[in-house]
Amino acid sequence: MAHNPVDTAVLFADLADSTRLYESLGDAYAFTAVREVITLLRGLTEGFGGRVVKTIGDGMMCVFPSAESAARAAGEMQTQVEQWPPLSTGKQLAIRVGFRFGPVIPDGDDVFGDSVNVAARLAGLALPGQVLTDAPTVALLDVVLQSSTRPINALPVKGKAEEIEVYEFLWQSSNDRTIIPGRIAAPIHKRIDVPRIRITYQGRQRVFEDTVFFGREAAGNHVLVLSPLTSRRHAKIELRAGKFVLIDQSSNGTYVVIGGANEIHLQREELMLYAGGRFAFGASTTEAGVDVIEFDC
Repeated sequence: MAHNPVDTAVLFADLADSTRLYESLGDAYAFTAVREVITLLRGLTEGFGGRVVKTIGDGMMCVFPSAESAARAAGEMQTQVEQWPPLSTGKQLAIRVGFRFGPVIPDGDDVFGDSVNVAARLAGLALPGQVLTDAPTVALLDVVLQSSTRPINALPVKGKAEEIEVYEFLWQSSNDRTIIPGRIAAPIHKRIDVPRIRITYQGRQRVFEDTVFFGREAAGNHVLVLSPLTSRRHAKIELRAGKFVLIDQSSNGTYVVIGGANEIHLQREELMLYAGGRFAFGASTTEAGVDVIEFDC
């Protein structure tokens, strides 16, 4: 039986760092906290005309009739969770949200397709407290909502042949911590600065304005990483169109974490760096004894 595609907005919302939540609070307390957050997000979804497709552990997938309703729901989700009382450990809960408008294939109560995959990946790339979407979705928003977005840059997304132009939806103001949609943001006056990246390794900080080479061979590398898992010329960070790109050139790969997002394994691949984070060669950044390199763009 053929399924005809329909256009809809797909949104994923995940509770950040839930594994540590269970470790620090215990299963019963953490499960209750997660369930209460999911109940809140479900109510907000329905309040903005959406429908919860399914809950997935510590997160949920939902659909909305328009890009605008998804954006407004995402902003209110972040606002409500930010106002959530701290837990007994003092930890503040945070969620990561990604959404995209596009064609999906309905199958019963579920939906499938490229838009679903991209929305899930955007949520995975988002930092705690962040909402990400893509350029085609931003183009469908009204002027007010568009003024509350900013491009992050084209980022490689697993499963996609081409990079996706990722945008951050700025749901709050750093000054008054109130939701932005509904008022037009003041114009931003940009400074003309030379792009720089700060690399911190083994307690030493160095700032670079151009290509940085990493490896275990002294000749030709700016940062020497003496690990058996590191290749002689393992990776480089290249300045490209004003942005820094990490390029893996190794046999064992490079493990990268941007902010609080999930770790990404690069194998002869490249990744646009933004904000700050860390990476390691040949092993996960979470493994004991591994040499971790920190960066700050």
